[in-house]
Amino acid sequence: MLLRLDRALSSYTAISRSELRKKIRSGAVSVNGKTVRDETSRIDTGCDRLLLEGEPVTCGPLYVMLNKPAGFVSATSAPGERTVLELLPPSLRRKNLFPAGRLDKDTVGFMLLTDDGAFAHAILSPKRHVPKTYFVRACGMPCGGQDAFARAFSEGMLLPGGERCLPAEFALLSAERETLEARVVLHEGMYHQIKRMFSAFGCRVSYLRREKIGGLSLDEALAEGECRALTAEEIQLICTPETDKA
Repeated sequence: MLLRLDRALSSYTAISRSELRKKIRSGAVSVNGKTVRDETSRIDTGCDRLLLEGEPVTCGPLYVMLNKPAGFVSATSAPGERTVLELLPPSLRRKNLFPAGRLDKDTVGFMLLTDDGAFAHAILSPKRHVPKTYFVRACGMPCGGQDAFARAFSEGMLLPGGERCLPAEFALLSAERETLEARVVLHEGMYHQIKRMFSAFGCRVSYLRREKIGGLSLDEALAEGECRALTAEEIQLICTPETDKA
């Protein structure tokens, strides 16, 4: 797609058009390795390589993997709260970027941010059942025993409040001294679902970390609070739930 340089930068950054024009005129923008100072220049967003102050600008939809820390809310704005968008570096900020799905304020791990509404809808739609994989640490041993706990997950559980959730996958990792660790795979995203599932058996979740969306695992090289753009291959993995065998 051919766009004016200032319009393209405005679409793919969080910087105002007037500020971008100043940056362009100052020589802060290059196209295919050449400095461009004319904001009316046309660029091809499909193939031209665009740098702003030495940082690449992704033209087209953006998909960001964030290793969410505790204490941040999954929203574009929340008065009095810190949002996950505040964790993004300037090179990955855009006006229309939003979290594709939510993690509780105290839950950590893989969060996807994008400005592609159709893609977000596709992976969040209950009809698609894109799996989300979590590591869970909980206090207390399940009422009725571990076998009953696992069976309830696999059959679909009646949650406190009367809602019934879809079957989920439960794998016990360890259980000792009134603490258990497990890996859980959900195929839907009900409110506080994992916490409510464990609560139904008398257990309290003390730590929750999302490890995987679809077939894509969280990059272990990302420390909590760090993020990076996804590759085209990684984006496809999110939409390939059959590869998720965790």
